[in-house]
Amino acid sequence: MSKMVSHARRQLFDDIYRGKTVLVTGHTGFKGSWLALWLHSLGAKVVGYALEPLTDPSMFNAIDLPTKITHIIGDVRDFGHLSAVMETHQPQIVFHLAAQPLVRLSYREPQLTYETNVMGTVNLLEAVRRTSSVRVVVNVTSDKCYENKEWDYSYRENDPLGGFDPYSSSKGCAELVSASYHRSFFNNPDSVHMASARAGNVVGGGDWASDRIVPDCIRSLQSSARVVLRNPQAIRPWQHVLESLSGYLWLGNLLWVKGHAYSGPWNFGPEPGGNITVQEVVEKIIKHWGEGAWGGDADTSQQLHEAKFLKLDCTRANNLLKWFSVYDIEQTLRVTTAWYRAYYCSHGKMWEHSLRDIEEYVEAASVKKLAWVGKTL
Repeated sequence: MSKMVSHARRQLFDDIYRGKTVLVTGHTGFKGSWLALWLHSLGAKVVGYALEPLTDPSMFNAIDLPTKITHIIGDVRDFGHLSAVMETHQPQIVFHLAAQPLVRLSYREPQLTYETNVMGTVNLLEAVRRTSSVRVVVNVTSDKCYENKEWDYSYRENDPLGGFDPYSSSKGCAELVSASYHRSFFNNPDSVHMASARAGNVVGGGDWASDRIVPDCIRSLQSSARVVLRNPQAIRPWQHVLESLSGYLWLGNLLWVKGHAYSGPWNFGPEPGGNITVQEVVEKIIKHWGEGAWGGDADTSQQLHEAKFLKLDCTRANNLLKWFSVYDIEQTLRVTTAWYRAYYCSHGKMWEHSLRDIEEYVEAASVKKLAWVGKTL
């Protein structure tokens, strides 16, 4: 392995997060915990607003995040509480990740899904309107916000929004809310600079959600059980969690520095090689785990509609943000599997390991000379 350069010695994201108060909604979730960790390491004063972790174990607890940031339990459906938290802490930058993130749960709890993902976004943006300190908002939605025709076509930011299931539909609605607030309230040089971010299927250490292939696979392997697949031939745009987060952080930087030129929606997905089947993902994880097998019949008696094919076109982010993927699918799944192996070996103490994962990712990005890495200090 090449000698690592600590990200603390690099001017990552133009060093704009250092010393700033950054609100992260959904910080107890898988992706939100990784984002809060990275922001903390960049010198930001992180304020997290979210429900208690929905899984045990969780990334949030594995890295002991409550001791590192301002941790506030709250529901984005509670406008009064959310608004009061923003008034008290006066964040300058907001990353909105709080959501009901599961497709299959959205069939069981559609009202909860829409209340959280649509009205939660409305509440967040209304609270932003009332908080004069906020200058930048990055609203994180999903690649599933598109009207998916399941054809051999990568979706672009100007393609129609939609969604078959309540989760996908709710993310399309959240995008429409974002666009409306941008046009109606955040449309002049002195107003809030806002963008939305649509990532692919994010994987990485610390995800224990149900009905997600990597956590389901790890649970089976850890218990020496055969991995059972619902849709082995479904194709998704798989990417490591740090890929999407580097995009969000770089987008936040550019909004801060250059304003509305970087507003609107942005796709952050893998290179074409990251678009592989569920079966291929599982086989690679088993290889990196060192043992295990998949097979057997999944219970399809209550099979729900799930898209079988989805790809993102990231040309806009490549050309205008100069953002590109760092890891290929093999590296993505190697790093992901290694995190879970370390978790079970270290009895859940994953702060240092997770920071090393960030450092390795930054070093790999520096080799590719990506714009957000910046210069060595």
